[in-house]
Amino acid sequence: MRTERGVVSQMELDDTDRAIIAALLQDARASQRELARTVGVAQGTITNRLKRLENNGVIKGYSVVLDPESVGWSMTIMAGLRIEKGKMISVQKVISSDPRVFAVYDVTGDWDSMVLARVKNRADLDDLTKTV
Repeated sequence: MRTERGVVSQMELDDTDRAIIAALLQDARASQRELARTVGVAQGTITNRLKRLENNGVIKGYSVVLDPESVGWSMTIMAGLRIEKGKMISVQKVISSDPRVFAVYDVTGDWDSMVLARVKNRADLDDLTKTV
């Protein structure tokens, strides 16, 4: 939740909020009726709590989690990059635009950035390293 100054403040979560979140982490497609049964509260409580958790940015959305291998992405790779000073943001934008890349991080130490990607095979990995 943001304050007037744009600072993020933490929302206090009680046991019911935590139980709802835990149930959603197990099954984000659970109906409010199922959540009420699982958590042990009225369906109206679930409705109100979900609305509050969403409005305060605790729950940002609901999504599908794919099994990468079942859709042909058999390798997950992590690559460390050294990037020329002053070009970090532009390089990361180009890299992150590739659909095989699912995360790009700024890091400290020997590398400037870490890239996580999923590729189909070694040839696809070779293509990724040459095109990005």
